[in-house]
Parts: sequence; structure tokens; C-alpha cells
Amino acid sequence: MARAVLGVDVGGTAIAAGVVSAAGEILAEAGAPTHGGRSGGAVEAIVRLIETVRAEAARRGLDVESLGVGVPGPVDTAAGRVGEHVPHVPELAGRALAAELAARVGLPAFVDNDVNALALGEWMFGVGRGARSLVVLAPGTGFGAGIVLDGRLVRGAAGFGGELGHTPVKFDGPACWCGGRGCLALYASGRGIAEAARARVAGHADAPLLRAAGGDPQAITAPLVFRRAAEGDPVAGAVVDEACRALGAILGTVVNGLNPEVVVITGGVAASLAALEARILQAAGEYAFA
Repeated sequence: MARAVLGVDVGGTAIAAGVVSAAGEILAEAGAPTHGGRSGGAVEAIVRLIETVRAEAARRGLDVESLGVGVPGPVDTAAGRVGEHVPHVPELAGRALAAELAARVGLPAFVDNDVNALALGEWMFGVGRGARSLVVLAPGTGFGAGIVLDGRLVRGAAGFGGELGHTPVKFDGPACWCGGRGCLALYASGRGIAEAARARVAGHADAPLLRAAGGDPQAITAPLVFRRAAEGDPVAGAVVDEACRALGAILGTVVNGLNPEVVVITGGVAASLAALEARILQAAGEYAFA
């Protein structure tokens, strides 16, 4: 049987899994909802998805040798333990996830921060192949980032190096779910964009954005905000403009502080931001040294 590894990406909204060859080719894949992790279902969803993809791999004559899992938060990679701060999948906080999954599925398991794993993947097999330095910005439910400098992943002394999503872009901004204030994630992540829009329409029952959500503030999502902004909704437009400026500010900071060869913007919100590239780059130009 051909040898392969199984990778799992755990997000705040969805989980994706794939069987990958040594050359980085995806040979089998599947996805499932995360269920927010709040009902105790995230680990079970991960295990079910691993079993589904592994069975498909076996049908294709592939021998899965090990398991790698990326999670949205700091990780003690040596111990395979998830950190205590995992706001988007709180069920995983503090768990010895590598040992737990290894016992459940019978494979050697390794756990890392999701965007650190993504940055390594892009550097080894993707758009950053051949570059000495690369930064990945990943606005999704939250806002992750990963940094490769001089061919090495930046982990930091305590394992959460590269958490650019919690860099302040407004010093007097609102409280972030991380405990800080004015973080980039509040303005340029899916959750942050939705919450910013809800705050703007609070107390305004006649706001077109709220009407577009059927009058239910919780039905205001980032995709709805982007769509309404494109249609000329002033509240949605203001939220999207703030997202562009916040992302431009962090791009300028990345250029000034790290000067990478390659910057990759990906994640669940990236597709909506792609149409706004010119605005983001214009904002970045206001902050970048060169």
C-alpha cells in the first residue's frame, strides 16, 4: 500500500480532513461542522471525520501512518497539549489532544496551531516554496497567523508566537474575547465583522442591514455584511471599510517588522476580502515603511 499521512484542520465553524502524500498531494478529503465545541461534540466530530477519511484512504490502497491536527489556539507541541485559551472551540482547552486522539484512532498523533501548520504547508509545498520568509494571515471565525523566517517557524518562548490576530489596531477599542482590547480580530475576522455590525444596528430596528437579517441581530453574519456592503448598505459598508483598514494596518506592520518575501491571506473570510484587495493595499501603504 502507498504511504500517506492524515491531516485535520479544526476551525471554529468547520473541520476539514485529508489524506496527504509525502509530496503534499491531497489524496482523499472530507469535512464536517465543528458544532462550536460548546456542546461537547468537537472531539467526537474530529474522530468521526478521521475514521471516514481513513476508510476512504484504505479503499484507495493508502496506508495512513500518522495523524497531524491543527487547532485554533496556542499548543504545547512537545506535549501535544492544547493551551487554555481556545475561544472558538473551548472544549479543546487544556486537553492532551495528541494522546487522546492517538488512543482513539490508533495512530501516532501530533498537534499544532492551525495556522502554524498552514504556514509550514505553504512554505514547503505551496506559494511560499523556495522562499526564506513567509507570513500567513488567516481571517476565519477568528484571525490566525503563522510566520516562517529564515526557513524556521516562529513559535515564540511560550508557543504563541505569531498571534497577529490579537495585535491591537485600536488602542481604545472594545474588549476582545482574548482579554485584550482593540485587537485585529475584532475588525477583520468573521466573528468580529458580525459583532461589529450587530453593535452598529443595536437600537435601530429600521436599519436596512437588520431588516435584511429578518430583524434578528444574531442572523447578521460576515457573508451578509459583505453582500450588503456591495449593495450599498451604509452600515455594512462602514464595517467592511474598517475591516480593510485594520487588515491594511497589520500588513503594514508585517512589512515594517518582518519584511517577508511572501504574504498569504487565506481563510474563510479571505474570499470576500479578495474583491477589496485594492482598498486593503491602499491602507497598507499608509502604514508600511516602504
